[in-house]
Amino acid sequence: MLRGIDVSAYQSSSYGTDGLSFVFVKATEGRSYVNPKLAAQTKRARDAGLVAGFYHFLWPGHVTAQAEYFVSKAPDRAGDILAVDWETTGDGTHASNAEKDRFIRKVRDLRPGNRVVLYCNRHFWLNMDTTSFAGDGLWIADYVSAGKPRIKAKWRFHQYTDDPLDKNVADFGSRAALREWAENA
Repeated sequence: MLRGIDVSAYQSSSYGTDGLSFVFVKATEGRSYVNPKLAAQTKRARDAGLVAGFYHFLWPGHVTAQAEYFVSKAPDRAGDILAVDWETTGDGTHASNAEKDRFIRKVRDLRPGNRVVLYCNRHFWLNMDTTSFAGDGLWIADYVSAGKPRIKAKWRFHQYTDDPLDKNVADFGSRAALREWAENA
């Protein structure tokens, strides 16, 4: 399995890249937030030759506007992966299952040249999701052994710890295989 991390404004723009094949960078949240480190964190990934992904933290409501905001701020390069982060917001709410599905479909319509995946934790996948729609792949958070999330669904990425930062594995045989999948959206 391939190793990767995900970063946001909470992490340095000079994060370590040794041994990594991919990185997901937080791009946006809602309809007004942009990660102030987006450009620098993206440059770090690209300079290291990593497959880059960008994610949007989804809030309930205004799904089309959020999708448009996300694609207007996330780098636009073939082979990048786009993701929706579907979880509980800071005020204790969350987008509905239907809103999550609409967001993924809208982002796919707006960026047909990019893979679009769903990020959620095991609880959301097992208890909130009713459609099993994850776009082009599921990125599941379950803090257990790397590559062994406790779900039956096919997954592409697994976030297995957040200590000391979010670490992930990808279910691809090589970085070239991941890049080929990402580039053939």
